[in-house]
Amino acid sequence: MVRLRAWVRYRAVDVLAILISWFVALVLVGEAENIGRISSGEVLPLLTLGWVTSLAIWWRRSHPVATAIVIAPTGLFTDTSAYAGLVIVYTLITLRRGRIVALVLLLHLLIGFGYSLRRPDPGVPPLVELLLSGALIAATVAIGVAVRSRRELVESLRERAARAEEAAGLRADRLRALERERIAREMHDALAHRISMVSLHAGALQVRPDLSPEEVAKAAVTIRDSAHHALEDLREILGVLRAGEGDGLRPQPGLDDLNDLVAEAQTAGVRVEAQNLLNGTPVSPSLGRTVFRLVQEGLTNAGKHAPGVPVHLLLERTAKGELHVEVSNALPGTPAALVPGAGAGLVGLAERVDLLGGRLRHGVRADPRTGLGFHLEAWLPWPS
Repeated sequence: MVRLRAWVRYRAVDVLAILISWFVALVLVGEAENIGRISSGEVLPLLTLGWVTSLAIWWRRSHPVATAIVIAPTGLFTDTSAYAGLVIVYTLITLRRGRIVALVLLLHLLIGFGYSLRRPDPGVPPLVELLLSGALIAATVAIGVAVRSRRELVESLRERAARAEEAAGLRADRLRALERERIAREMHDALAHRISMVSLHAGALQVRPDLSPEEVAKAAVTIRDSAHHALEDLREILGVLRAGEGDGLRPQPGLDDLNDLVAEAQTAGVRVEAQNLLNGTPVSPSLGRTVFRLVQEGLTNAGKHAPGVPVHLLLERTAKGELHVEVSNALPGTPAALVPGAGAGLVGLAERVDLLGGRLRHGVRADPRTGLGFHLEAWLPWPS
C-alpha cells in the first residue's frame, strides 16, 4: 500500500511536469515566431517536437542518464524542450554523481550555445544567451545538489536511528543475559547449600540407626524444610529465566543473615566456630551478598568433604583496611562420601570477588590453628 501511494504520487508529479513542459513549449514557440527566430511554417513541427520530447519526463527516474542524453540533441532545432531538459537534468543530479553528470551538463550547455548561433535572438547576443543558459543550468544544479544532500542526510539519519535502535536492542538483550546469568549464579549458590543440607541429614539417618525418635523427627523436619526451600529456589529461578526479568527475585541475603546461615549449618551437624569482628558495620548490598556467599560456599564445602570436622569462620578488618573473610577446616582423617559437585561455586565466588576489586584464595595449606586443612579466604575493599 505504501509503495502504491508513492508510485501514484510520483506519477502525478510526472504528469504535472509534462503538462507544464507543454505549456512552456507553447509559450516559447510563440515568442520565437514573434521575434523572427522561426518562421510561421515551423511552428507546428517544432511545437510537436517539443511536446513529444517532453514525454521523456515519464522515464527520468528509471533512466536519468539516457533521457538526458536523448533529449539534448533537440536543443539544436528548438527550445521548446528546454523545460523538460531542465527537469531531467535536475533528476539526474539528484540520482547520480560523478563524471557522467558533468559531461551531460556540458553537452546541454554546448547544444544551447549551438542553438543560439543557429537561430540567433535579434535582441540578445549569443554570448549573453550562453551566460543566461549557464546561469539557468547552474541554478538547476544547485537545487538538485541541495535536494540530493537533504535526501542523503535524511537517509543517513534514518540508518543511524535504525542502527541505534538495533544497538539498543542488542544491549538490552546482553543486559538481560547478564542478569539471567547473575540470577542463575545466585540460585546455584543457594540450591547447592540446600541440597547439601538434605544430603548431610539423609546420610546421618543412614549411618546412625541408633538415633532416638525425637532426633529422627528433627532430622526429617530439617530435610523437609531444606527440600522445600530448594524447591522454592528452583521454581523461582525457572520463573525468572522464563520471563526474562529479575523483578520477581526475592531480596538476596547479606551480612544480617549470617547468623541464620551458621545456625542452619549447625542444625545440619556442621560444628561452626564463628568469630565476627566487624561489630555490625553496615556494608553495601553487593558486598554483604558476596560475604554471605563466601561463608555459604565454605560451610557447604566443609559439610560435603569434611563432615564432623570443626569449621572456623573469621570476619575481620585488616591493618590494610580490607574486609577479610576466612572459612577453614582441618582435613578429615578418613575420606568422606562426597556429595557430587562441579566446582562452579568457587568459580562464581572468584567472579564476585573480582568484580568488587578484591582477592580470593582457596586450597589446602598448613595453619597453626587447624593444622593441614582447607582454607577459603577473601580480601575485599572495606566500605567507606
